[in-house]
Amino acid sequence: MRRSSALHGPGPFRAVARLSLVLALLGSGSSVQAYEVTDWLSVGGVVAAGGQCQFLTEGADDACRGALPIQAELSLRPNESDEFFLKLGLAAGNGLNEGSPFALAPWAADLRDDVKGINGRWNHLLNAWYAHRFSLGKGVSLRVTGGVIDSTDYLDDNVYSNDEYTQFMNEALVNGPNAFLPSYDIGGALELEVGSWSARGVVMQVGENGSGNSFRFWGTQLGYRTETPWGVGNYRVLVVGAGNDFFDPTGTGEEGRFAVGLSFDQQLGETFGAYLRIGWQDDSAAIT
Repeated sequence: MRRSSALHGPGPFRAVARLSLVLALLGSGSSVQAYEVTDWLSVGGVVAAGGQCQFLTEGADDACRGALPIQAELSLRPNESDEFFLKLGLAAGNGLNEGSPFALAPWAADLRDDVKGINGRWNHLLNAWYAHRFSLGKGVSLRVTGGVIDSTDYLDDNVYSNDEYTQFMNEALVNGPNAFLPSYDIGGALELEVGSWSARGVVMQVGENGSGNSFRFWGTQLGYRTETPWGVGNYRVLVVGAGNDFFDPTGTGEEGRFAVGLSFDQQLGETFGAYLRIGWQDDSAAIT
């Protein structure tokens, strides 16, 4: 789960966190599989086990903790244009995410507390959506999705830094920390593909934020895919925002949120690749 939609205050460990070290002793060993039951039905999921240790200079105890997130997926595709998708999440343990002095989670996976009381609405339900793809001509298509969605499935994607199970564990390297991207709530998405260009838009009505308020999120992304002598490259520009439903830094007023970002990835031959994320977020609201 991408926690950047929540609010994180500075907390009592701000100074300690800058001097602390978190070590991933056991990386995320995961199984990501999909099984085609029929031409129109497939089941899949994720089973992951992770352990991390932290050694702090002062103010908190050293600790080693683990977690076991499990996700189950069901996809129904009655034809090439339509898809129904369902994903549920279970987990044992919170790992170091429980009691870590850092504002960003040491493991960005959906752990025990993340799959309960999701956005103040429900437990364990991560996705439940229907999508239809329109073919608008050669190299042009439009996909429309509605239901319980995850904005990170459409925005701020990156080939090398976008998966908390098979790439990086720490939340800082899964999605841009300054691009708040809510997950697992009611909304819709549009994905337009025109040759090498893509445009995406997401709108969500999120049940609850760190201020205890419901809020409306919107996000857009423009992308370009190119093939160079080194390999495939993807270059994206992201703009996201939300209404005045977030506490300001004093906790007495409410402000909106707005952020812009870049997410680039480029193959450098068959073995190597490089990626870059740059972002800026307005700080009128209380942000990390």
